[in-house]
Amino acid sequence: MRRPKHRSIRTPDGITHGVKRRPLFLDIYHLFLGATWWTALAAIVGVFLTLNLLFSLAYLAIGGVSGVGSWFDAFAFSVQTMATIGYGGMAPVTPAAHVLVIAEAVFGLLFTALTTGLVFAKFTLAPSSVVFAQHVVVFRMNGQRTLAVRLGNERGNLIVDATLRLVMMRTEKTAEGVTWYRMIDLPLQRSWMPAVTRGWSVLHTIDAQSPLHGATSAQLARDEVEIIATLAGVDQTTLQPVHAIKRYEEKDVRFGQRHADMTSVAADGTFVLDVGQFDALVAAAE
Repeated sequence: MRRPKHRSIRTPDGITHGVKRRPLFLDIYHLFLGATWWTALAAIVGVFLTLNLLFSLAYLAIGGVSGVGSWFDAFAFSVQTMATIGYGGMAPVTPAAHVLVIAEAVFGLLFTALTTGLVFAKFTLAPSSVVFAQHVVVFRMNGQRTLAVRLGNERGNLIVDATLRLVMMRTEKTAEGVTWYRMIDLPLQRSWMPAVTRGWSVLHTIDAQSPLHGATSAQLARDEVEIIATLAGVDQTTLQPVHAIKRYEEKDVRFGQRHADMTSVAADGTFVLDVGQFDALVAAAE
């Protein structure tokens, strides 16, 4: 039976059908970097053992290796050859065996080079340390309705030249009756920070020009509203780009509440930051 040309995949948005199939080897790098360390190491060990299994069967088929009397001997000889160990107890003695050893040596060099590059790339790929608060809040600030998104950096260093964008997605009906998922930018009071340490509250003023003007929780649910926050910056320590994204559904928007204060000043004047209040909410005018 022929393999289907298209497949279905699961994405953060749901399930996508009709995706064109691609050869697996074209996505090895992407899959390896996206896998957990345990999965990646298990894949390397699995490929290494599989290659040695195939070569051990080839050695048994052609013979010509002194000291090999069983499959396990052939497997051990293959491992020694691919890993360039060479204890000297087993050695090829026929032209065919020598040719097979040369072929395995080439495979061993390529496998070592490939796995070294993959492991190095994965090791140097620092995961994002950006966290977003669980809820978006809408409250009144200086007499004006304001939407706020809180984010922070879990590491003790800085994310420099940080830029945040806020987009609202909602379902609309065109004049022709077609359902359209529209993306609308939400202008921010400040979308850029020279450095992000522990916390940053990003604010959008809900004025007459805002797409959220007059919005209520029921209206957000009716329009299937989602709010997407994306951050881009540079890690101060590794100098690597930092990217983070957070999707908020309408049920994650809290009206008449604000994020709890995280900062305070001790009696001796020491600045205190309580990250335990990162997701906490308190009542506020709306």
